[in-house]
Amino acid sequence: MYLIVAAVLFGTEVFIALFVHDRFVRPYLGDVLVVLFLYAFVRIFIPERIALLPLYIFLFASAVEVLQYFELVKVLGLEQNRVLSVVLGSTFDWKDIGCYAAGCLLLGLYEVFCRRRRF
Repeated sequence: MYLIVAAVLFGTEVFIALFVHDRFVRPYLGDVLVVLFLYAFVRIFIPERIALLPLYIFLFASAVEVLQYFELVKVLGLEQNRVLSVVLGSTFDWKDIGCYAAGCLLLGLYEVFCRRRRF
């Protein structure tokens, strides 16, 4: 199940990165979707419920964003590597962290809903 979700989200992210150049989907919805992708990706390998997984994903995504502030891509000399430049990002923005928070809030609600449904 999570493999399919992760694959669809990954495909959606690639599509957005390559073909969508607007002021909402790419900068905001894409950041929300990336934390959903990370959640699904982790759950492929660890299908059991992990307490606070949405929080851990938020912290990871925020850490990557902070590394953008310190221009990690330039520090590592990866400016010419388009794939890694896109994955690691190159521009710090507080709004991105807000989008990660929104996505992780959705994940938290999902986990609460799933927990209630199982009991």
